[in-house]
Amino acid sequence: MVRSPTVVVTGTSRFIGARVAGRLAADPGVGRVIGLDPAPPVRDFADLLRDVDQVRADVGAAGGIIADLDAHAVVHLAVVSGPDQQHGGRAAMKEQNVIGTMQLLAACQQASGLRKLVVRSSTAAYGASFRDPAVFTEETEPREVPRGGFARDILDIESYVRGFRRRRPDVTATVLRFAPFIGATAETSLTRYFAQPVVPTIFGRDPRLQFVHVDDALEVLHRAVVEDHPGTFNVAGPGVLTLSQAIRRAGRVAVPVLEPGLATAVGFTRSVGVGRYGFDQIDLFVHGRVVDTSRLTREFGFTPRSTAEAFDDFRRAHPAGAMLDADRLAVAEQAVLDGIRRIRRGRGAGTAQELM
Repeated sequence: MVRSPTVVVTGTSRFIGARVAGRLAADPGVGRVIGLDPAPPVRDFADLLRDVDQVRADVGAAGGIIADLDAHAVVHLAVVSGPDQQHGGRAAMKEQNVIGTMQLLAACQQASGLRKLVVRSSTAAYGASFRDPAVFTEETEPREVPRGGFARDILDIESYVRGFRRRRPDVTATVLRFAPFIGATAETSLTRYFAQPVVPTIFGRDPRLQFVHVDDALEVLHRAVVEDHPGTFNVAGPGVLTLSQAIRRAGRVAVPVLEPGLATAVGFTRSVGVGRYGFDQIDLFVHGRVVDTSRLTREFGFTPRSTAEAFDDFRRAHPAGAMLDADRLAVAEQAVLDGIRRIRRGRGAGTAQELM
């Protein structure tokens, strides 16, 4: 790759953005690195970003910045996967993901010196339903519109990137569809789910899951900037783990709830302190998702560590601890029982829709 005068990285107040910007700044083949984010980075990222010039602005202000700095490459990582990651809930999440990406791409289109665009996407683009194929390739279209807000945002983001490619064929545009991140240092709704001593599951369902180790995700992002890899790529660890295998591997206890009461599973997770889960996560835990990564391996010359190895790194950093105390376990059990009773009443009265 020709020495890059400037690389702009969005989302540097967050873990992935800070790590990517820090790695690029340390690469002698990369020139100046600009971190673009309206929020200041957390103190833990200070060392990572010591050689990164920080600009406190959102992606809506990127037009002037990219043009004034004669940016050679833009790495768009300011994508949030859940309302709990963004103040203002779902509306603010969509504003950042969809509107923010649209504004950023408009700025990139006007930047005559831009030669590379790398966009973080997700395997959530394929959705999760009972109609899914066993394995998704990059050409697979979702069988139905996903229920989750994050998945719908991802579809919008990728549609904007396709339009950008048509308008700026001179720019190498790379879209990376990441499986859920995991590893010793990852902190996501998924890792919080598996870190709990009691893990709610859907009765009768044992979905196949894939993960990508966060360090492997960083390596792929780095290569996408310093090398030329136009196109869309699935990024996941080879192999799969079923949900039950992952829970046993982590030394946790699974507590199944009945599928018609998906809201019961959400209530259960809140009652035991797991946090907030939306349709994106619930549908994944019902149907699972597996993607083909042969294009990544072939064109990047890199194979991430396996899903099982990535999960084991997380497991070693989160050993099984003490079980729930009696009071919290009683609350959790009551949540499950209440949900079962509601389901039974609904079936008897023919009002199943009230359960959703």
